[in-house]
Amino acid sequence: MDDKNKYQIDGLENPFILQRADPWIYRHENGFYYFTASVPEYERIELRCSATLAGLVRAEPKILWRKHESGAQSKHIWAPEIHFLDGKWYIYYAAGRAEDIWNIEKYVLECPDEDPMEGAWSVKGIIRTGESRFTLDATIFEHLGRRFMVWAQKPDEDPDVSNLMIAEMETPWSIKGKPVLLSRPEYPWETILFDVNEGPAVLIKNGMIYLTYSASGTDHNYCMGLLTARAESDPLDPGSWTKSKEPVFRTSGMNGIYGPGHSCFLKDEDGESDLLVYHARDYKEIQGNPLNDPNRHTRIQRIFWDENNMPLFGEPIPNTKKIVNPDLYH
Repeated sequence: MDDKNKYQIDGLENPFILQRADPWIYRHENGFYYFTASVPEYERIELRCSATLAGLVRAEPKILWRKHESGAQSKHIWAPEIHFLDGKWYIYYAAGRAEDIWNIEKYVLECPDEDPMEGAWSVKGIIRTGESRFTLDATIFEHLGRRFMVWAQKPDEDPDVSNLMIAEMETPWSIKGKPVLLSRPEYPWETILFDVNEGPAVLIKNGMIYLTYSASGTDHNYCMGLLTARAESDPLDPGSWTKSKEPVFRTSGMNGIYGPGHSCFLKDEDGESDLLVYHARDYKEIQGNPLNDPNRHTRIQRIFWDENNMPLFGEPIPNTKKIVNPDLYH
């Protein structure tokens, strides 16, 4: 098996789901997969459900919530993540204001019903983190009886830089204590176009906590870095974490895949292999602002591990299906 093919998952094509950026797939205890992501219009939150990963491709999206017409939560509805916490469903997402579109804050939707596809969703509230400007990409993980949130934040004193922050959670809609700086863009590959660390995702395995994140602008320079910490260490201690000096996943011109990032992790249907889900484009040149280009497609491939228990992401694998008319998919 050549290197490209070993990362391909039998029965799944790439791109996996067209025109869906910032993908998040969660497998619930009922065995069903739930998929949500940023839509190209940035104006709604939708959810798909399927008993299989392949079924997510054609599953009918259910619109759970739409943006407000004005004021807060009326622009840039980005990066939803669905979690099941304390017996209820929650979706974390980012939203801006009509009168100040880059004043982006983190919010959470709540659904108390058993079925998130049919249940009633409502805005639980805004997640306060002590800063007053641009903050997004909240992810949640639980470890050793504690629950943590990691997110991207532009600090008030340095609004041109997006850092990664971490805090323990008090409730599914609030944090406790003062947020801790986890990572700031410092290497050249993190500072192309913009100084960015964002889109965190966590995988706990092999006695380690692995945290991927995205760096640089959202064109072909977008790439993924990695933070690691020993599982017995305190995630709130910055000294627990080691940062990769080079990207662990980046553009592959040879494979024709550009700007991979904003990942999440899950197991395959047999529960054996670890999978990486991410978005990327299949062309390099973009007209205008990359955020206005709709063709960041959700992609999926295997993860392997080396003798030191470090993840081997390889390269973004090439397309396995032809995109005939992307406009049919949103």
